[in-house]
Amino acid sequence: MKFTRGMRPKNPFKLEVQMKIRNWRVLPSQRIHNIVPEGLSDGWGIFMKAREMIAQGHAVIELTIGEHDIKTAPDILRAMQRSAQDGHTGYAPVPGTQGLRKIVAAHHQAQSQVSTSAENVLITPGAQAALFAAHLAACNPHDKALYIDPYYTTYPGMLRALSLNPVAIAAKASDGFQPNGASLNAAAQGAASLLINSPNNPTGVVYGQETLEIIADTCREHDLWLISDEVYASQVWSGCHITPRSLPGMKERSLIVGSMSKSHAMTGSRIGWVIGPEDIIAKLSDLATVSNYGVVGFIQDAAEYALKLGSSACISVAAPFERRRKLALEILKDFPQINITPPQGTMYLMLDIRSTGLNGEAFANALLEERKIAVMPGESFGAAAAGHIRVAMTVEDALFSKALKSLCDFATKLASK
Repeated sequence: MKFTRGMRPKNPFKLEVQMKIRNWRVLPSQRIHNIVPEGLSDGWGIFMKAREMIAQGHAVIELTIGEHDIKTAPDILRAMQRSAQDGHTGYAPVPGTQGLRKIVAAHHQAQSQVSTSAENVLITPGAQAALFAAHLAACNPHDKALYIDPYYTTYPGMLRALSLNPVAIAAKASDGFQPNGASLNAAAQGAASLLINSPNNPTGVVYGQETLEIIADTCREHDLWLISDEVYASQVWSGCHITPRSLPGMKERSLIVGSMSKSHAMTGSRIGWVIGPEDIIAKLSDLATVSNYGVVGFIQDAAEYALKLGSSACISVAAPFERRRKLALEILKDFPQINITPPQGTMYLMLDIRSTGLNGEAFANALLEERKIAVMPGESFGAAAAGHIRVAMTVEDALFSKALKSLCDFATKLASK
């Protein structure tokens, strides 16, 4: 750490961030400084602008983030309360309670048909922490870490925060947002890891057997760790979810990330997990000991209770999004200027608005100003999503239909100019 008095410090980085303590100035580390590099957006500008408008009294329909319009089920909250009142408010076992680890393992084994025990599971404070930990396990500083574009907005910043070299692999709209073998193999030279997300946020695409076989072949051929973000596994409308850990030769090189956020509307509870080889999970437990010290017991107990409810709990949480998907596809039939890759899963629509002559960011800003509807620009999710917008199906049906029709009308009028 370098200090100077009364003068601008010599900065080893291109951009200087300064903290003033009395008359001293201190520089941040390069890894924290580069999470959002100078001149780049972190993708949250429209969301923040919409929230500011709401605070000023404007009636904005928010279709931006993946926050359920239903809340955590009352019986899950009661289980949480009972556990807290029973005293489970102190330190819990760092890798997770044995009960929760066992039921997460059992659910994964039933879905994947791959032998899985509690020792293959680490409980984390949400999926984002799990992704962070998984990359720490898979990569050394400055390693090349691959991810598929379009991607969830936090991926590249997370990789930069870990001092990794993030490399995006485009999955083009013309290919149904499915990655292809040639692009994967070209990027995999010298890489350490590959991050995938299926069902995919933002596109709603679900990777089928053929795509996953191509991904597995790439990982085996180039000796990559595969990190699979499967937080939307309970929201599949077409086809089925396949975890790559079930493919030949992938059990020992896969780290699977899941959470309770999307499946049980427990976004604020921050409860997730990593599933992987026992020796890696043991090392990740050491990491948790020196970083977050685990997840509080009453949250884990509520998650265990929720998982014991079985698939019916997930189905009831997912049902509104499947219903709104059907509504959306019917509405879009009347607006041929807007193209869509029909979502096979998740709570999102990815709409192609290039016929308007605007990119995603310009369209989203204009829509917010003119119609008071907030959506996420495709560019927030990578270059492969440019000229698109992501629409979250997270308001009640009538309001969602009204907002989508208004959005489509707005786009059609722009396209006809």
